[in-house]
Amino acid sequence: MLTVWGANGSRNCDGISRRAFLQVGALGAGLTLADLLRLRAAGLPDNSPPKHKAVILIWMAGGPPHIDMYDMKPDAPVEIRGDYRSIPTNVPGIRLCEDMPLQARIADKLAIVRGLQMANNHHSFECLTGYDSTPNRPVAVRPALGCVVSKIRAARGNRTGAPPYVSGLREVGPDGGSGGSAEQPLYVGRTHAPLRVEHFTGEGMLVRNLQLSSGMTLERLQDRRNLLQSFDTLRRDLDTTGQMVGMDACSARALDMIVDGRNAFDISREPHQIRAMYGNNTQFLIARRLVEAGVSVVTLWNGDKWDNHGNYLTGTRAILPRFDQAIHALVTDIYQRGLGDDVTVLAWGEFGRTPRIGQDHAAGSRDSRNHWPQASFALLAGGGLKTGQAVGETDRFGERARGRPFRAPNVLATVYHALGIRPEDGRIIDDQGRPQNMLEGFEHPIAELI
Repeated sequence: MLTVWGANGSRNCDGISRRAFLQVGALGAGLTLADLLRLRAAGLPDNSPPKHKAVILIWMAGGPPHIDMYDMKPDAPVEIRGDYRSIPTNVPGIRLCEDMPLQARIADKLAIVRGLQMANNHHSFECLTGYDSTPNRPVAVRPALGCVVSKIRAARGNRTGAPPYVSGLREVGPDGGSGGSAEQPLYVGRTHAPLRVEHFTGEGMLVRNLQLSSGMTLERLQDRRNLLQSFDTLRRDLDTTGQMVGMDACSARALDMIVDGRNAFDISREPHQIRAMYGNNTQFLIARRLVEAGVSVVTLWNGDKWDNHGNYLTGTRAILPRFDQAIHALVTDIYQRGLGDDVTVLAWGEFGRTPRIGQDHAAGSRDSRNHWPQASFALLAGGGLKTGQAVGETDRFGERARGRPFRAPNVLATVYHALGIRPEDGRIIDDQGRPQNMLEGFEHPIAELI
């Protein structure tokens, strides 16, 4: 038997363990993966084959420093600008941190949103759901972006054969309340929960949902498929409705999903020069492979903790070069493969950091930058967006937005737009048949980017 593991071993309200929910096997009790595919196919129109659009959301957990990365203030006093120098990019007027030279070379393929106002200074779920969370409300109350996209595309009959939503985030984020714990389907239904990744390994990720049980190989699985086909001969002979043909197709698709899914996570299939370009940022390479395989939404953690309450320079000096290599590799790879109009890349975190070093030092050392929701940033690329620009601005010290402010729902509305979804024009129907807004307030995309 092949068991397709769920996100955890907890029991749902119906008493069925998620670990036992998805099982593939001739005699497996309950709902099999093939059954699930049949249920997804039932009643869905198949008359609108779309061009595949996807998004890779990079969760910069902890809150990255806007003023040390994409919104530098080189003319500000040293207690504001810090020790970093800014460098020119291939776009006149846009300067980036000296520790991000690779991104400086491809700034024409990047769009920077400055002066982004976040809801509060807590490690909330806003970047993943578009809705705020607080210490008094530590769990998500709205479905994550990927769950909503999965729901809408299923209703439209937009199916690629791949899981619509794959998450590489931990169930509990590195700061205790963010990350994967926010990626809940809630009222859009459990069918639209993400396929979860266990952890990163040297040659890729261990995917709980696609692990074969002990002693099972893909060859043995194929043998069992052949055996099932021979057993199904009698059933087909007795079938007078033609339904068996469709059921066999769903069973075949279940096996194809397992095989193709495992292949998508196998970076050994990539040329050496591509793997070298990504370096140790394996999760970014796998994200690109997943969207190529037909996944609509991939979320990942870049692997570093941005919540640096110690010496800001020591912390960011260790992180920025790795992040620079990862973003450069992913964006370059996407454009080289002709995916620049189809795959959107979004990188952001919960908030920015205090422009004045040591400000609110009760939360850290006198050499630290601490939580600052009044000004943050979002980095976008691809998706057919208008790149090579920075939209929005902050005041001379990077403390607050100047002019028109942007908020998290504006950024997510822009991503929805790139995916062919207009949150301002409609609602999603929840599992109780009630209409729900995709985003509340500030739901319009950023006009300069579309």
